[in-house]
Amino acid sequence: MRYIIIGAGAVGGTIGGRLFESGHEVVLVARGAHRQALHDHGLKLITPQGTQTLAVPAADGPEGVRLRPDDVLVLAVKSQDTAALVDQWAQRPVEGGGIAADLLPLVCAQNAVENERVAQRVFRRVYGMCVWLPATHLEPGVVAAHCAPLSGMLTVGRYPGGTDDTVEQIAKDLGASMFAAPVVADVMRWKYGKLLNNLGNALQAVVGPEASTEQSVEDLYERARAEGEAAFAAAGIAATGRAEREAVQQDRMRVQPLDGVARQGGSTWQSLARGTGATETDYLNGEIALLGRQFGVPTPVNDLLQRLAVRFAKERRAPGSMSVAELLALAATDARP
Repeated sequence: MRYIIIGAGAVGGTIGGRLFESGHEVVLVARGAHRQALHDHGLKLITPQGTQTLAVPAADGPEGVRLRPDDVLVLAVKSQDTAALVDQWAQRPVEGGGIAADLLPLVCAQNAVENERVAQRVFRRVYGMCVWLPATHLEPGVVAAHCAPLSGMLTVGRYPGGTDDTVEQIAKDLGASMFAAPVVADVMRWKYGKLLNNLGNALQAVVGPEASTEQSVEDLYERARAEGEAAFAAAGIAATGRAEREAVQQDRMRVQPLDGVARQGGSTWQSLARGTGATETDYLNGEIALLGRQFGVPTPVNDLLQRLAVRFAKERRAPGSMSVAELLALAATDARP
């Protein structure tokens, strides 16, 4: 198998770099300065085991990749970019005849739960990947993966359910590349469980990682999570719990210090820090808000966090630039920011 990593940021860069490091064929797909740095200098992958510069082939889009029948497409972009990229890749020809949407597996290595549904409108074979992979991408050509002894846990399965030989081979390759890669028949249950954890991403982004550990902010996250759990119950959605995930992770991935690279914040914080103008909060807290409206469950905390993160992104506001006091005042009054 050759792995085409569509979106070589923190998650995609780590997955692609580790697969390449273990001897697998990989192509990293990125844009702008990041793609240029990958092309000119290779991928600088920083891990607790050391720093390597990997000469991974890079492309800036589907036109730069000649697809083969043994390719696996790994979508590792933010959820707001999924629909456009699925359309771009779906009609690309594959050597020997046919198009990508009919012939190639597409793996959604993303947060949120909407990506697989969007992809399966077009692709015949879609796989879910529940990503637990603390990593940082703030500089073109550079990705830092913070965990050891393994870089992360990537739970995989076919969408909407089941397993097959393809996902077993993907898991085997990941397992040989510094990842735990359990194969499950209910991958979306895992992704819904991860979604509950990601409801805190917006909190960390707006008040900053250090302030997000204050008890009052953690209490606000627990309120957001409780809203999510209530919405899932009303919708009849099953999700993994904390204990189930921790039993699988155990001591296989722990955040470690890296020379010259601090673990500053998660994916939403990094989107604000890079000034991308968008976050995937509409697909995280916004997913709970959507379910709440559909099933009559109040979700005021998730509504507030969704609005705040969207405003921060559109205004290019720096992450961590809201005080805890201001955040708590908004939460107390349910005021629109």
